[in-house]
Amino acid sequence: MSRSDIRDIRRGLIEKVWEAAWGQGDIDALDTLLSPAYLRHGGDPHPQGLDALKAAIVSTRAAFPDLVTTVDDIVVEGDRAAIRWHSSGTQTNPFLGVPPTRRYVEVSGATFARFEGDRVVEEHVTWDPRALLPALGVIRVGQD
Repeated sequence: MSRSDIRDIRRGLIEKVWEAAWGQGDIDALDTLLSPAYLRHGGDPHPQGLDALKAAIVSTRAAFPDLVTTVDDIVVEGDRAAIRWHSSGTQTNPFLGVPPTRRYVEVSGATFARFEGDRVVEEHVTWDPRALLPALGVIRVGQD
């Protein structure tokens, strides 16, 4: 199989699984992309495993039932993938201790993945969760 074929397969798998998990709530679709030893690094000092990621998707989708996550770009090179994405939705249920605000919010970020074979074993996610709090009206930023 050529590098181009592998790149296309990985790109297609990422798109399919993200749509299933984030778009439809089918978190078990993650099992076709992520290794059982998967680790997700983000703002928390302790990386998330696969089960923690699944739980985070379920709780996020519960708080934002109209959640739409769009993959804007995917670049695959060798065993690495870079995914630029954005999400939007209305918080109609509690989220991380914040009561429903009924506010529509948008966030964006990037995920950098590393494959071993046909599975992602590690991701580094960058987004600013602090941008979510002002959007929900929980805190105000830039006030005199």
